[in-house]
Amino acid sequence: MKTARFLATELKRLDEAGIRVFIIRGNHDALSKITAELILPNGVKLFRGRAEAVEIVRAPGERPVVVHGMSFQKPLAPESLLPSYRPPVEGAINIGLMHTSLDGAAGHDVYAPCRLADLDAAGFRYWALGHVHQRVVHEGAATVVMAGIPQGRDINEAGAKSVSLVTVRDDGAITVEERMTGIAEFRRVTLDATGITEWTELVAALGRRLGEERALTQTPHLVARVAITGATPLAWRIRRDSDLLKAEADQAATALGRADVEKLELSIGPPAGTAPIAGDALGELARLVAEDVLPSEGFRSGVSGVAAQLRGLLPAELRDLLGADEAASEALLARLAAEGSEEVLARIEADAGSGEGG
Repeated sequence: MKTARFLATELKRLDEAGIRVFIIRGNHDALSKITAELILPNGVKLFRGRAEAVEIVRAPGERPVVVHGMSFQKPLAPESLLPSYRPPVEGAINIGLMHTSLDGAAGHDVYAPCRLADLDAAGFRYWALGHVHQRVVHEGAATVVMAGIPQGRDINEAGAKSVSLVTVRDDGAITVEERMTGIAEFRRVTLDATGITEWTELVAALGRRLGEERALTQTPHLVARVAITGATPLAWRIRRDSDLLKAEADQAATALGRADVEKLELSIGPPAGTAPIAGDALGELARLVAEDVLPSEGFRSGVSGVAAQLRGLLPAELRDLLGADEAASEALLARLAAEGSEEVLARIEADAGSGEGG
């Protein structure tokens, strides 16, 4: 309800300023009872489930402007909505609003699919699109803007986010300006630890990488997901003391100001030819895991079965996280199994070294 109240308040401000607002409902709106029950000001036009064309009243002598749109009636829209739109009004500047996934985008289900070529051929001057969370601008017979989102919500929506200010002149000329609106930018930060042999050197390098990314951030705040990669003699210690390294990262981010480290990801190993674990028993266990367990058909089949169950529980738009095809899935599972085994062995070594668990 808090979001709905905020929306209603801002729409009222626009109405009081004499600014017309045109809204279409997408797949999430079709599910929302709250947005369906909002009382809208007179200056707000909410398109319903049938296509409409609304002319904006302008001063005498100015070129007519007609806004076309239609909303989702149901959460799913497997077919294109474009054939349902009314034809362009001759002599007017025709603007279309549509909620569509176009011809598909990674991480997004297909909703009201259509091609850019079809939008170009529709006879409209400008198309304002929504659904895909990545901004796209297409300049053709029509200017097409997929607005993206004003603020990223997690690391999967990394980068600076914005809105688009589109100006359409009476002669049909269009300018598109990107206006940054996000207050926090999610960024993936990679530190290659190859060749780093001392903990203090690692911490200093991590601080420098965070500083570099902070300087590139286009918003007031940086939210970083840090990936430590490469081959280093510190690999086992990094895995064992990942909580301490996270604390060092947090301290470095605090020193930079307006920066946070959301998570550490480790994709590291010892240099080639380095014994991974000291001690005969642990060394033998590491060898057995690497040479006998991980490559075995039984283990691989079991992991694939668990992954298949998890995939079935995920929303369709997230299933590619476990691999877009069989080969990608097998490669991902093999990598995760290897990293996971190294994590476990590092913790066993830590417990053995501290005398715990005996």
